[in-house]
Amino acid sequence: MGKPLIDYVAVFRALPGMVALLTPDLIYADANDDFLRLAGRTREQLLGRYIFDVFPENPNDPAAAGMRETRESMLRVVDSGERDTMALLRYDIEDTHRPGVWREHYWSPVNAPVLGPDGQVTLVVHRVEEVTELIHARGGPNGGARARVLEAELYTRARELQEVNERLRQAHAHEREVALALQAAMLPAPGPTGPHATAVRYRPAVGALNVCGDWYDLVDLPGDNLAIAVGDVVGHGLAAACTMGQLRSALSAACRVADGPAQALEALGLYARFVEGAEATTVVTTFVDWDSHTITYSCAGHPPPALVHDDGTVTFLDQATDPPLAARPEHLPRPQARTGFSEGATLVLYTDGLIERRDEDIYTGLARLADSLAHHRHSAPEALADALLTDLLPATGTTDDTALVVLRL
Repeated sequence: MGKPLIDYVAVFRALPGMVALLTPDLIYADANDDFLRLAGRTREQLLGRYIFDVFPENPNDPAAAGMRETRESMLRVVDSGERDTMALLRYDIEDTHRPGVWREHYWSPVNAPVLGPDGQVTLVVHRVEEVTELIHARGGPNGGARARVLEAELYTRARELQEVNERLRQAHAHEREVALALQAAMLPAPGPTGPHATAVRYRPAVGALNVCGDWYDLVDLPGDNLAIAVGDVVGHGLAAACTMGQLRSALSAACRVADGPAQALEALGLYARFVEGAEATTVVTTFVDWDSHTITYSCAGHPPPALVHDDGTVTFLDQATDPPLAARPEHLPRPQARTGFSEGATLVLYTDGLIERRDEDIYTGLARLADSLAHHRHSAPEALADALLTDLLPATGTTDDTALVVLRL
């Protein structure tokens, strides 16, 4: 028996309760039947029009703030890609049949994002509960003194909640600034790597709450050799940035004394068990030996490094993959593998923000990375790093951080 065909337009319009769809510019794209009926507007009066041209603020109420609060909520959804629930709101509506006559209304709105293939907000779902009759009924059939007292109390609580939300938003914005400053201090440009050109990049996630814990590091080893590591702490904000700093420093020290990348990651894994927020961190470490023209690597749950050969062939270093840090209940040795390279090849390490997208599997992102690397393989590391960010990251940014290291071998 085949799947039943569903007319989603008909389903949307028949949904119980008021629901409208708006573009990120807050233009009405559609509205269901209950929205039209309870708002007293026809479809033609809504579609293609700016929300506050259709529903302006009541000019007779100097304390009215419904328009500002609704706009701020919707713009938060567009900026963050996250749902925003508003406090109970008074928003009067002008009678379409009696211009200048405004009818008192109370609404309980929720705004939610619809994301496109690139992870950006393409529509805002505006769902509203009309609670005017409920508020008035609490004071008796005709409202009365009790209704007015309840109205005043609810209105005051709504204002207080909006003020709290604004203070939280400002606090999160400050936290983002501090976290970005901390990451910038702990992710400096690499020092001299002899004749081997290197480029590094760090791109923070978009949105006030999405500063993450991505890092990179380049460590000098005996014999003028080099260790390169890239990692990603689970979580967001200042706490993730602090955890990142601890793990980066610990791995840098471990690489200098370990016999190889696997042993360095074993030491880091043991350390991570005692660092709050370090569980499930992913990291990959590579040791480059210029004399033998080999790369030894070990990966703890991280996307594999890419080795770009002069002929355009791209090899992903995925033969020594293990779970993330502190993911196992017991300590076990980690694997490592070795591969050769020819002079002029390029080694690229990165975090998942460069390749992963919500609507596709990781292999699609890896294929996109390989195509870009093959196309730009003759570019110098600085130019190649810029090209990768341009080719692989959406112009509007992503909801995950991206760290990137490019080394000409």
